[in-house]
Amino acid sequence: MPTTNSAKKLKPMTKKNLQYFEKRLLEERRRVLKELGRADEAFGNTPQSADGDLSSYSFHMADQGTDAMEREKAFLFASQEGRFLWHIDEALRRLYRNPDAFGKCHNCGQEIAFERLDALPHARYCIDCKQREEDAKK
Repeated sequence: MPTTNSAKKLKPMTKKNLQYFEKRLLEERRRVLKELGRADEAFGNTPQSADGDLSSYSFHMADQGTDAMEREKAFLFASQEGRFLWHIDEALRRLYRNPDAFGKCHNCGQEIAFERLDALPHARYCIDCKQREEDAKK
């Protein structure tokens, strides 16, 4: 009797691969935290504070616009990095709570390709399921 893909018993990821992905996730986490620290500094630094003026307000309208744009860019960057950090933390939780299920697609249960996990260690879906999800959004 032929077995379907969903009926196959999937073997857990090797201990060596789990250690590799743990290291990759922790490295990404450190990088993101460092970037968020830079963004935090950008929120506090203004041209006025750099020249000793304690006022955070610009005197010229063009300067005010530039300052507002820079703050907005820093905020958007920080919010994107914050979401990315959340995804990394979730992947680490999955790895620590249930290492046998790490690297398996949350939709179909199949192994996520090593290459995909290597490029995106927090991936939750195999490439086929992710493509279907993206196509459904269009």
